[in-house]
Amino acid sequence: MENRPPLSTGLAGFTENLMPNMVSGFLVFLIALPLCLGIAMACGFPPFGGLITAIVGGMVVSFFAGSELSIKGPAAGLIAIAIASVEALGQGDMVLGYKLTLAVIVIAGLIQILFGLLRTGVLGDFFPSSAVHGMMAAIGLIIISKQIHPLFGVKPTSREPFALMAEIPHTIMNMNPEIAIIGLVSMAILILVPMINHPIAKKIPSQMIVLVVAILLEQYFDLETEHNYIFSPSNAHYDIGPKFLVKLPDHFIKGITFPDFSQIFSGTSIQYIVMFALVGSLESMLTVKAIDLIDPWKRKARPNKDLLAVGIGNTICGLIGGLPMIAEVVRSSANVANGARNRWSNFFHGAFLLLFVLFLPWLIMKIPLSALAAMLVFTGYRLAAPKHFIASLKIGIDQLIIFVITVVFTLATDLLIGILAGVCAKVFMHALTGAPLKSLFKADLTIDSYDHNYIIKIKDAAVFSNFLNFKAILKGLPEEKHVIIDFSATKVMDHSFITQINQIKKEWEKKGRELEFVGMDHLVPVSSHPMASRKLNVTV
Repeated sequence: MENRPPLSTGLAGFTENLMPNMVSGFLVFLIALPLCLGIAMACGFPPFGGLITAIVGGMVVSFFAGSELSIKGPAAGLIAIAIASVEALGQGDMVLGYKLTLAVIVIAGLIQILFGLLRTGVLGDFFPSSAVHGMMAAIGLIIISKQIHPLFGVKPTSREPFALMAEIPHTIMNMNPEIAIIGLVSMAILILVPMINHPIAKKIPSQMIVLVVAILLEQYFDLETEHNYIFSPSNAHYDIGPKFLVKLPDHFIKGITFPDFSQIFSGTSIQYIVMFALVGSLESMLTVKAIDLIDPWKRKARPNKDLLAVGIGNTICGLIGGLPMIAEVVRSSANVANGARNRWSNFFHGAFLLLFVLFLPWLIMKIPLSALAAMLVFTGYRLAAPKHFIASLKIGIDQLIIFVITVVFTLATDLLIGILAGVCAKVFMHALTGAPLKSLFKADLTIDSYDHNYIIKIKDAAVFSNFLNFKAILKGLPEEKHVIIDFSATKVMDHSFITQINQIKKEWEKKGRELEFVGMDHLVPVSSHPMASRKLNVTV
């Protein structure tokens, strides 16, 4: 990617890049509108709650963010936590659970502010990539298990992911045909439109096409009128009506809901505060890092400032009825692809949502829920597609094992236990290689210097769990031109460490600095993948 002249910031950045940012903000708004509604309903929140979060994320958080091109708003990755919180706190009363969860979001937001002030944004580098990818795949499977049922117009009886998956055949056999038609047509559009190799098709978001087609089908089936119909092949009777459409309050102010802090010190509330704060922060940091890699201007985000901004946004959202927010990767990637220049594109994405809610709420209320469910099922599939399992296997069987452990534990318990299970499995595998336990958490190394250059010799383990310690030492060196990392005394190098250190090497090269790796010949990669873990032998 070629070097480009730096862009102006502040008001100068607004005026100089007005059109590119406005166009990108509008295109991201088209993607965000249906996803905000669908994610909110999947979380057990009113649809309006998703819109609140995207509006706050765009029109407020933009001014505090440490990332120029990331889009802040509700994300599918937090659905599993949010719906579990609503159900656990509400004990059958979804409205109460929603208000109690808002209080949880407020406290989680304050903790994220504290994370930002304490400069803990580097923690995104701690978690092994295989465990993080496993967590995201598990989230995808949870989304599919919950949203496949409303796609067919059926309300499931189960709540847990495995039970919901087992209920899918029953749902298909008892589908509401007209609702299923809307859902399946929506799914077909999401799958097929991106395959069309035409410039116009590439510029129109498939989510927008889904909305147009779904609203037309809604008009044809007359979902706004309560009635029943007979489906000819089976002569069965089916009910249909407004319950299958999005519901919004009459006025914007009526959509604001205040939190209930009455159970904020309960064990359940504390559990979900920790999950929202940790998982939300981790997802945001990973997104910001990913967007840095594709920023045409090669700007580096300030993760601590961005975490502080997300915390401010979550605190506000929790106080007025919104979902938790993160820096969301799909909309952020679309923002870059659509030619955004700086943070004002995020502002415009929020502004367009606000204008739509204020002046066209009647159009939103024509959107069928099955179309939104189709978008979420599609999103869930992209997170949990077989290619992710295959990609882990190609890196190494060790990565696949950690990936699968994280998926299974997440589905069986929750996100926090799932990712901790993946981390523990990773540490256990490294311990089996013979690396001393203390070296797994603090890099055992020596530093020598000569002619203003440095040699860092790492003993025993170069792994994800001691990378933060190693990175801090590397960062503390004077900015000399040449640093040699000697792995001749290392017994194990894992995929996460190799990936991270190679990324640092690329960043240094852009600054005219050199990072050299030596002494790796005795370490055998577990696969042919260039970033595969390396060990003294190939036994996992």
